[in-house]
Amino acid sequence: MVLEDSRRARRPVTVPRPVSWLGVLGELFITAGVIVLLFLVWQTWINNIVVSTAQRDEALQLSEEWNKGEAVRSAPDERADPGVPIVATAPAQAVPFGTLIVPRFGADYARPIAESVNLREVLNTQGVGHYTGTQMPGEVGNFAVAAHRTGWGDPFLNIDKLQLGDSIYAETEAGWYRYIFRSLEYVAASGVGVLNPVPQVDGVVASDRLMTLTSCNPIHTTDERIIAYAVYDTWYPRAEGAPAEIAALAQNLERVG
Repeated sequence: MVLEDSRRARRPVTVPRPVSWLGVLGELFITAGVIVLLFLVWQTWINNIVVSTAQRDEALQLSEEWNKGEAVRSAPDERADPGVPIVATAPAQAVPFGTLIVPRFGADYARPIAESVNLREVLNTQGVGHYTGTQMPGEVGNFAVAAHRTGWGDPFLNIDKLQLGDSIYAETEAGWYRYIFRSLEYVAASGVGVLNPVPQVDGVVASDRLMTLTSCNPIHTTDERIIAYAVYDTWYPRAEGAPAEIAALAQNLERVG
């Protein structure tokens, strides 16, 4: 006991080093950097997956409601002319009225279409927004929609991957409206001429049924807009069944959902 006490007495006393304000500041910067990194991982990856899945499920739910619980069947390869497409009236702001189905964007791609392009009520939550004042699916003129290219589910991430002849479907309670992709255009963020009944032409009465998809460009920026143009091809009344490629997609969505 005495021996231990004498040894302990001979040990040098450690004097705590004073805390440097630079060291504290450095720790704060490191902590802040980690928090920012975790937020970016959440916002650009995890949150996108969560939001994308929710948007797809909402689109599926809309389709199921319109089908009234019946299985989606494929329309016959040879069918009679469906006639002039039924055109619905635009609903109130932020109310979903359709789904966008683009096979080029993936086997399970379907997103709700809601009225208006309000960020908080539509684009940051529901997915695809319809420019209020432009035409509805199947109507003569310009059916124009917008969606984010990155973030909030990335609905239009692959808009630049569209190829000539690709199908773009707008589904409503009445059925499926098929548009055929034609071309891309890049315009300034202020280039609202793409929303005209005849895009980029003022004061002309439309005679064709067109569809315009808009998103931000370059990717991760809002410097300009990327525009995808499509031309109406035909429509499939719900009672007659969906086109083959949409019927297969609906079955895939049922398995995923």
